[in-house]
Amino acid sequence: MTPEPIDLHHLGREKIIASYLLDTDDGPTLFDCGPSTTIDALKAGLADRGLALTDVRHLLLSHIHLDHAGAAGTLVREHPSLQVHVSPIGAPHLVDPSRLERSARRLYGDSFDSLWGELAPVPEQNVHALDGRVLGLESFPSPGHASHHVCYLDPDGTLYAGDACGVRVLPGRFVMPPTPPPEVDVEAWEKTLDEIDRRSPERLALIHFGVAEDVGRHVTELRLNLLDWAESVEGGATEEEFVEYAHAQLTDSREDAPTYDFAMPLWQSYAGLKRWAEKRAGT
Repeated sequence: MTPEPIDLHHLGREKIIASYLLDTDDGPTLFDCGPSTTIDALKAGLADRGLALTDVRHLLLSHIHLDHAGAAGTLVREHPSLQVHVSPIGAPHLVDPSRLERSARRLYGDSFDSLWGELAPVPEQNVHALDGRVLGLESFPSPGHASHHVCYLDPDGTLYAGDACGVRVLPGRFVMPPTPPPEVDVEAWEKTLDEIDRRSPERLALIHFGVAEDVGRHVTELRLNLLDWAESVEGGATEEEFVEYAHAQLTDSREDAPTYDFAMPLWQSYAGLKRWAEKRAGT
């Protein structure tokens, strides 16, 4: 059965951030939860499905970036039996998010609070570091977008992909690589896409935004766009040139460029690739 995204209406906009509700071996489970600023929309989405937050037993996180996991601590404070599953690399930053918050505040400045809201710690006893299967799904490391990224493959063929399969605002077709600082690794991402291809999922559940059924074309386009953008930045493109080029791609594809840019700001994608290119060059 094809999953339906819960639209979290980030800052009042549609199709920016999603969460997904799964029926697992141990009851209702969320895949990613969005930031604290979208908790009311998350609860409304659960209510539309006949559930309250307290009916949800588990939270599966793709990674700890705030648009995917920022509300985790706030949710656990309200619902103390909620169990949170995350990469072993990301787990310590859920228990103590102070370093994550400092880094994010440097990046977002005065807009941090309006974008993301509270970043509360998750009690250590509620945090489970992933190691293979969880709740009947296969979890596997999927670095590239971030070192702490994981994907989950449901036996029904759905890959809960987080950001590993890019940004694509369905029913649009353009697949944009989200490459924010500080941990983008293009080579690792290529290997992740190889691993996804090898598993042959039937559909991709994207946080930004929707469920893609044309898996082969989608993954191929993401790979090509990732390499294209990386080559552009390595070749010396300025931020202005990069953003102009990406907007032209979106326009040529007849996509809603502002929605894509809001879901993954292009200046951040440039900054992440710039940092990656400088590391590669040893500068």
